[in-house]
Amino acid sequence: MKLMIASDVHGSAYYCRKMLERYQEEKAEKILLLGDLLYHGPRNELPREYAPKEVIFMLNEVREELLCVRGNCDAEVDQMVLKFPILSDSLILYLDSRMVFATHGHVYHGENLPPLRKGDILLHGHTHIQAMENRGDYFYLNPGSVSIPKNGNENSYMVYEDGIFIIKDMEGRKIRDFVMDL
Repeated sequence: MKLMIASDVHGSAYYCRKMLERYQEEKAEKILLLGDLLYHGPRNELPREYAPKEVIFMLNEVREELLCVRGNCDAEVDQMVLKFPILSDSLILYLDSRMVFATHGHVYHGENLPPLRKGDILLHGHTHIQAMENRGDYFYLNPGSVSIPKNGNENSYMVYEDGIFIIKDMEGRKIRDFVMDL
């Protein structure tokens, strides 16, 4: 299974368009969105081409392709206009027999862990900072931000396929990869 993972679109029509173009070029089976889809948030600058109504239209057009969790900037009013579920705080999936706890990162994160077993994966966005770390008992992964990267990171997304996670820039160039230790 090939999975594209992205976070923190924050209403940018420009970067949502680029993300969906990358999805088509990657030929992934699904996009897992880690929240903060429409609103830019009070601590962030407006992203390039801030146009939440355009983002609504683009995401609704591919709703069958999306898995999503709620970010701290997502609200019930957003769910009223989006035609796919966005209000779940977490999503659990299994990749190559590893449990992946996917969440936005504002509730569960490295300082407040969800229930994880040794070797499980904590996957979240929220910080806008890319991460691929073996933290001993669990793996921590963060694709960074599609539209508002922080700490000198590039605009980015992540791809998972055959046991390998790869963070890529919005042109599809590899930034770094992470092979799961068995």
